[in-house]
Amino acid sequence: MDIKVFPSEISGVIRAPSSKSQSIRAIASAMLAGGTSKIAYPSACDDALAMAGIAKALGAKIKLNPGSMEITGGFNPDGKTINCGESGLAARLMIALASLGEKEVIITGDGTLLKRHLGNIMQPLIDLDVKCATTRGYLPFKIQGPLIGGHIEVDGSGGSQFISGLLMALPLAENNSELIVRNLKSIPYIDMTLEMLSKFGINIQHKDYQIFKIKGNQKYLPANLEIEGDWSGAAFPLVAGALAGNMKISGINPNSQQADLKIISALKLAGANIENHDNEFNISKSKLNSIAFDATHCPDLFPPLVVLAAAAEGASKITGVNRLSQKESNRGLVLQEEMAKLGIQIDLSGDEMTVHGGQIKGGSIFSHHDHRIAMAGTVAALIAEDPITIQNAECVSKSYPEFFNDMKKVGVQLEVI
Repeated sequence: MDIKVFPSEISGVIRAPSSKSQSIRAIASAMLAGGTSKIAYPSACDDALAMAGIAKALGAKIKLNPGSMEITGGFNPDGKTINCGESGLAARLMIALASLGEKEVIITGDGTLLKRHLGNIMQPLIDLDVKCATTRGYLPFKIQGPLIGGHIEVDGSGGSQFISGLLMALPLAENNSELIVRNLKSIPYIDMTLEMLSKFGINIQHKDYQIFKIKGNQKYLPANLEIEGDWSGAAFPLVAGALAGNMKISGINPNSQQADLKIISALKLAGANIENHDNEFNISKSKLNSIAFDATHCPDLFPPLVVLAAAAEGASKITGVNRLSQKESNRGLVLQEEMAKLGIQIDLSGDEMTVHGGQIKGGSIFSHHDHRIAMAGTVAALIAEDPITIQNAECVSKSYPEFFNDMKKVGVQLEVI
């Protein structure tokens, strides 16, 4: 599906989509718990639905209610093939969790996930006597436990998702464990995992995110919880408001553990008019200046930050490019390529991206099957000289299925072509 987005003035209220990251962690935890958990406002995005499908396939019972999900725990990975859709988070969590079984489990996926290198995640499991096999770090993975716990070291420079998986799995191992983490990136996502585990009765101690002490033979307890609004998704309408109108974004927690809350800091640095009232943020069009921003721990903000920087005067510098190569696309190169089609120059040097602000032109861009590239192109079109066509725009369903409907509600002119 291709969508043409026209330059538009926007005004209105958008409720942020439910957090994909929290939803996946909550569904996985409820799957592991004895009894029934209730999750209010779970995400309905593709990745969260994939995690719900995994839970059901492994023995959990799921009941969908208006605005909530009830999950009665059940977890039997032995001998199963687990399809994670296109969710990198689900895949990395399940590689760790599948190691709890005694029979071989195959972890696979679909679409772009099959082309994403999952990092050096085999060695820590091998060190714990788990049998692992893969083709150069790509799915499918073959895993055979049982995971019994122990002492392991993990390199966290490639991201935190597999570490979150280990933090979920090791409390169920027979023995106590000590997890040593070097060069950890995306620390806020580890905080999110630890917070979620505590809601389900799991206790993990750590020292400076470097040494994690994990008691074995713990039990997940059922929990009732509410999923927050998603700061990753909210970043796009927030930037849209700063560029093209007067917007209110509701349902986002200003004290959230989510890494992408940092979009507020970036907007303030750029001089955006933004105010916060409880769980609502009001943002309106203003003159924007260039920024210097470190997105190492919040790499999903690169696409909206690039559009923000493109609309600002001068050259903005964003650090953390090394985190982008194994996303749904190689986002650093894709942002450079696609924004060039719209007249915006982006320079890449090592871990730093420089975005030269200027007039965004109309044209056509390819999403590269990357939901955040499609949303970034939509926001850029609001202040472009001419319409912008986003090819393969349906990929937004991966994280924010109502994105285009929400954009239309606040006055964005668009058409399916």
